[in-house]
Amino acid sequence: MRYVEIAVSTRSREEVLDITARVEDAIRELGLGEGFVVLFCPHTTAALTVNETADPNVRSDVNAAMAAVVPRVPFRHTEGNSPAHFRSALLGPTLMLPVEGGRLSLGTWQGVYFCEFDGPRRRRIRAYSLPLTGG
Repeated sequence: MRYVEIAVSTRSREEVLDITARVEDAIRELGLGEGFVVLFCPHTTAALTVNETADPNVRSDVNAAMAAVVPRVPFRHTEGNSPAHFRSALLGPTLMLPVEGGRLSLGTWQGVYFCEFDGPRRRRIRAYSLPLTGG
């Protein structure tokens, strides 16, 4: 199965990055005209989500909400990043998004976010092409 990798570098422990343009680049590289792009984040302390990109405050709101839902409490996992594992599990590692005319088919205010919960790190996301076939 063919995929394109999207490289992501984060600069802080918790960060939400708009990667919509990079996903669009991956769609072009895959040559996907109509169908779906499947995004997979192979990391246990990072996640993907779709949300509003018009207001930059949404990114900090996502971090604040995730910290409220999964606070730093004494966990048994000794690496000290247990909240990152649970925050990642809540949002999830995969998105399947529609593609029309070689572009993401999202709502007016929607974009694709990469959510880092245990940075800073160098990460990668795989973009898989799922073209429509037939009628």
